[in-house]
Amino acid sequence: MMNNKPKAPSSILSFAFFPLFFLLCFPSSVSAFNITKLLNQFPEFGAFNDYLTKTHLYEQINTRNTITVLALDNATVSAIAKNSLDTVKEILGAHIILDYYDPAKLRKLPVGKPTEITSMFQSTGDAVKQQGFLKIVHNKRGEIEFGSAAKGAPFSAMLVKSVASRPYDISVLQVSAPIVIPGIGVYNLPPPAPETLFVAPVEAPSPSPADDDVDDADSPSPSSQAPAESPRSSSPKSAEVADDADAPGPADSDADGSAGSRGRVAGAGVVLAGLVTLCLA
Repeated sequence: MMNNKPKAPSSILSFAFFPLFFLLCFPSSVSAFNITKLLNQFPEFGAFNDYLTKTHLYEQINTRNTITVLALDNATVSAIAKNSLDTVKEILGAHIILDYYDPAKLRKLPVGKPTEITSMFQSTGDAVKQQGFLKIVHNKRGEIEFGSAAKGAPFSAMLVKSVASRPYDISVLQVSAPIVIPGIGVYNLPPPAPETLFVAPVEAPSPSPADDDVDDADSPSPSSQAPAESPRSSSPKSAEVADDADAPGPADSDADGSAGSRGRVAGAGVVLAGLVTLCLA
């Protein structure tokens, strides 16, 4: 007996195997990466990875073909720990950029001119007043800064390093602090480091020409100083002058002679007076 059952057209079989062939040959188009497994290789981001799991953000990340995650290490992510899980989801949603950025691409941004980009938080529909957008600036010091595009928001985070990347698919970048979104959550951020004041050393004032003149006036001039005495033996003439000064002069000899004569005369007068007295007696 002949089997008259119609055969399935070969075209139908081809279409049936095409999805399987597509999945085997192009797996990245279905799931480009697994952010949970990727961050499991880095224990310093364990708390951040745990938040992605609890908020189910990892599911949204894994469905994207191109994405950049701004990751916070265990110490830094504690700054948002006081918020509810729903608020943490909004905050971390703003740390997920819907485009590929690595350090090389960031440093090609215009210097000093902020660039506005879209975050995953914007895609939720819950962001208002630019809360779902970020601003990035390549400053003049060569640093990359991140901040919320909402009005009045500061550049609160800086690029630290690249953690992992798969070009044009996913890039995980470590940032120094959470991105502060005005109106959403509380942030336990450390106070900014105080600026170090430079105190110039005080130099002693140099003497002015007028001071030099005063010093010169106070110091004795060579002409006003008494000349040093030379020893008498150094010059024959000086020795003669000294000898002459010690010897008595002619005037001194006459004075001594006159005084001696007057003494002898007075003595003779006394003797004579005595004799006269004896005779009269």
